[in-house]
Amino acid sequence: MTRAVLITGGGGVGKTTIAAAVGVGAARAGHRTLVLTVDPARRLATALGLETLGNHPEPNPQLDGLFAAMLDSAASWDAIAYRHAPVEVADRLVTNPLFEAVASRFPSGQGYAASEEMAVHLESGEWDVVVVDTPPASGGIDFFAAPSRMRELVGGRLLRWLTGARLPGRRGLFNLAGRPALRLADALLGGPLLEQVAEFLFDLRTTYDGITAKAAAIDRHFATAAIVVVTTADPGPLREALRFHEVGIEPELVVFNRSLPDDWAATVDPLEDGRAAAALNENLARWALEVGRQEDARADFSGQVGTPMATVPWLADAPVDLDGLQAVLDGSEGLSLDALGV
Repeated sequence: MTRAVLITGGGGVGKTTIAAAVGVGAARAGHRTLVLTVDPARRLATALGLETLGNHPEPNPQLDGLFAAMLDSAASWDAIAYRHAPVEVADRLVTNPLFEAVASRFPSGQGYAASEEMAVHLESGEWDVVVVDTPPASGGIDFFAAPSRMRELVGGRLLRWLTGARLPGRRGLFNLAGRPALRLADALLGGPLLEQVAEFLFDLRTTYDGITAKAAAIDRHFATAAIVVVTTADPGPLREALRFHEVGIEPELVVFNRSLPDDWAATVDPLEDGRAAAALNENLARWALEVGRQEDARADFSGQVGTPMATVPWLADAPVDLDGLQAVLDGSEGLSLDALGV
């Protein structure tokens, strides 16, 4: 059975690096592993073997068993259309600018595209482990809310009211009675707006059964996945991490990234003689205070949620190769393949 590891959290906390490190560790442990990422930095993409970026998994030339793919929302939504609608309907959808607007501007659009891609790979049987670097929208919450929101979009009351009951011949009735009236109205407006909108709504409605079934499958995958929330000890990311518990999502692990080493808080003998020594003493004291603040933040967070926690040390330079990514995993405290059930 394929193990899903979902690395989530707000933007800028190092999710992609953590996801890549877990993927490298899993592949080196002998698991056929796919890392599905959103928007890696160029050097990190190179480390993962993503010379060509796209939805199709690419093998890492330096590590057998490691594959990576970067989510392409436009391509994913085209695939969603062809997956859940007849070919002739999908052909119309992917060329309709309103469908493109749903894909790019619907608040959970990228999250749902990522979740369907995840489900496709989990259900393919090709992988032992699929690591997902989730889109950061709404602190990562949108990724988990996207399936239910998509169900509401394609099967909600408003769309049912606009398109009517899903009865045989409903489309034919529209073509006979509704379309001529809309064409007349569009002629007065000077463009094919209303007819295009109606066409889009009818076509979108045809995806309801497929998307509803797939959304339910995605929710089942969420229920069995190892969810890892990545944060730092800063107030903004901490608030976003707490929201997972507030909305009822219980992570397997909370990872505090960029944690300063405890020994930086140790008392040091002050240097003497000159301004440089005084400035260095002051700087060391500030770093010691920051270590204490981070420790307090982690303790306070742990007291509120009771979720197992891990720390990943602060690095002067971001990892840019496989050994550097492995070092992130090895140098952490509490973040391991065993902790993730891999």
